[in-house]
Amino acid sequence: MSSPIRPAVQPLTGTQLALGTLAVSLAVFMNVLDSSIANVSIPAISGDMGISPQQGTWVITSFAVANAISVPLTGWLTTRFGQVRLFMTSILLFVIASWMCGLAPNIETLIAARVLQGAVAGPMIPLSQTLLLASYPVAKSSMALALWGMTTLVAPIMGPLLGGWISDNYSWPWIFYINIPVGAFTLWLTWLIYRKRESVTRSLPIDKIGLALLVIWVGSLQLMLDKGKELDWFSSGEIVLLAVVALVGFIYFIIWELGDAHPVVDLSLFKGRNFSSGVIAISVGYGLFFGSLVILPLWLQTQIGYTATEAGKIMAPVGILAIILSPIIGKLLPKTDSRIVASCAFIIFALVFYLRSRYTPEVDTMALMIPTLIQGAAMSMFFIPLSSIILSGQPHDKMAAASGLSNFVRIMFGGIGASVSTTLWDSRTALHHAQLAEYSGPHNPAFQQAVQGMASQGMSDSQALSVIDRLMSVQASTMAAADIFWISAIMFLLLIGFVWMAKPIKSHGPIDAAGAH
Repeated sequence: MSSPIRPAVQPLTGTQLALGTLAVSLAVFMNVLDSSIANVSIPAISGDMGISPQQGTWVITSFAVANAISVPLTGWLTTRFGQVRLFMTSILLFVIASWMCGLAPNIETLIAARVLQGAVAGPMIPLSQTLLLASYPVAKSSMALALWGMTTLVAPIMGPLLGGWISDNYSWPWIFYINIPVGAFTLWLTWLIYRKRESVTRSLPIDKIGLALLVIWVGSLQLMLDKGKELDWFSSGEIVLLAVVALVGFIYFIIWELGDAHPVVDLSLFKGRNFSSGVIAISVGYGLFFGSLVILPLWLQTQIGYTATEAGKIMAPVGILAIILSPIIGKLLPKTDSRIVASCAFIIFALVFYLRSRYTPEVDTMALMIPTLIQGAAMSMFFIPLSSIILSGQPHDKMAAASGLSNFVRIMFGGIGASVSTTLWDSRTALHHAQLAEYSGPHNPAFQQAVQGMASQGMSDSQALSVIDRLMSVQASTMAAADIFWISAIMFLLLIGFVWMAKPIKSHGPIDAAGAH
């Protein structure tokens, strides 16, 4: 059976190729940007809507989960409606959902709009890969993947920078309104270049039960992770119920999908060693990376006193090496073992997070920016080789399903990474604060000396104690963030083992296969 996603058209050339690449890249950029643009704007959104910054992270995770759930449907929707028609519809609905996010009067409406935005954005990334690879000749498919990878790498970094600047200079709804002109231009450009390159369509039954089970277990898992820190985890009956629903739903989901003739998620792909090891490595790695994208701006703004724009600038340098190195990696990859390149990425990530684990409340801007700059090199070696490993050896009719499933798991782990990181940060902050508090009081000469010093400056005892408590809170939250960065560094090193579980892939194999189909 031939894949309906496989285009029976010739590669684009000249101006059409440039415009086609621009259209696809803008769509991906807009999509991925929206997964991170709200990160540095969470304090502004939370303050405006009267909620805690921790509750505000739902704006991030709701998008990620809805996005993850809708990605596996890409294959079925493409078969039914055609890849170009689906891609354009996804862009149009994304623009409408962005407009709704900006108009949201309260957090409930905003989260609902973000769920819609994430859901309609799902097909964009797998289809962008399909359209871009079909636009280039087989010999240049490595470069096509490099360009695609560069967009997905730079957008998460531009998100905090752009989001911070907008939050400081305008108001947070504009982080969503900017999608409207970009989306409209992308929609026009896509129609101009790709309208005559539609894929073959045919009617296939949709796995309704599998889809329902997918929504139930992923939704329950994410709610459990988000609300756990508010409800004291398993001491709450609500959390226990969500955990049970997630576990039972997951088990039934696996059983049903393995037995259905047209599963919404083709779990048989996990029988392949390269697919399984590649998906684990890219998903857990992305979860660790995305968790840091949430924690670092929050820590800088709520504890260290950075503005949203300043926090965004700290995150921005990562794009420098990512942009420079991605095309080089694209050229070298067909001649190099993908496992070596991916291992280098994880070693550099481990170094970056180790450097961050040494941060103190007195950290200067240079110390903050150096690891971010180095991280760009790791990111350029992350997506491209691992995507090659995942797609290697896949038959033509499984290529779209493999891309969709790997993106589903990766995006879901991004949402989980954000939830786990914020939860761990809260719990470790409380622990460190309690430990620091043990050293305060009349029995500690240094503490007494500090209080007396503040009193000599005209502070009352209560004011002095308030200042000391604030200093302890900043120190505790910094130590908690350092704990998360240290754990992340160790996990990145451990992930190298999964990379080397994959079989070596033949030169030109996976990328050329993807490029041809």
